[in-house]
Amino acid sequence: MSSVQMCEGTVSVDICGSSPLFYRQAAPPEPAKLSVLLLHGIRFSSQNWVDTGTMETLAAAGYRALALDLPGFGQSKCAQAPAPVAEPAPGEFLRQVCEGLKTGPVVVVSPSLSGMYSLPFLLQHTEQVKAYIPVAPICTEKFPAEQYRAVKVPTLIVYGDQDTQLGEVTLRNLSNLSNHKVVVMKGAGHACYLDDPDTWHKSILEFLQTLT
Repeated sequence: MSSVQMCEGTVSVDICGSSPLFYRQAAPPEPAKLSVLLLHGIRFSSQNWVDTGTMETLAAAGYRALALDLPGFGQSKCAQAPAPVAEPAPGEFLRQVCEGLKTGPVVVVSPSLSGMYSLPFLLQHTEQVKAYIPVAPICTEKFPAEQYRAVKVPTLIVYGDQDTQLGEVTLRNLSNLSNHKVVVMKGAGHACYLDDPDTWHKSILEFLQTLT
């Protein structure tokens, strides 16, 4: 994996005030197959995806991995959040992020807290989402089943079988998405990617291979 190119930077989003958002990037030496945007939960930041090896794993497999610090977290602490925690943010937020990072149609990995950002983006700017990988995201109950059913984006629903609250709620709501698969990680909790990184990486790489 030594050929993976790592860098850091910032991206400006109009609706977050004057403070730019921090991101990390891991890129393969050859042209990337796809861009994968990694969001994070309330106890984490983009550093989480470095620590788990997810960024390096994705880049080594030929993908451009981008990990964002959401407003108020990590090195984006000064950025103004476009919505209160646990309320859906404007879909325009991630649209501007992806435009600034020149992702093209993007794969969005969205655990926990980040559902407040990823779900409006998925539902309002569907054409800009290549695929969606939700990991027990919040806010799934904020949208009607009919709205989910209209979305054709390939989706991999991932959750740990020990996450008996949010995991099961999100599965019930997100199962209304018309083009989805489900991975239940045995013995894993809410942050299932931390409990079993090997299974996590295997599952997302297998899914990504079906997109190209």
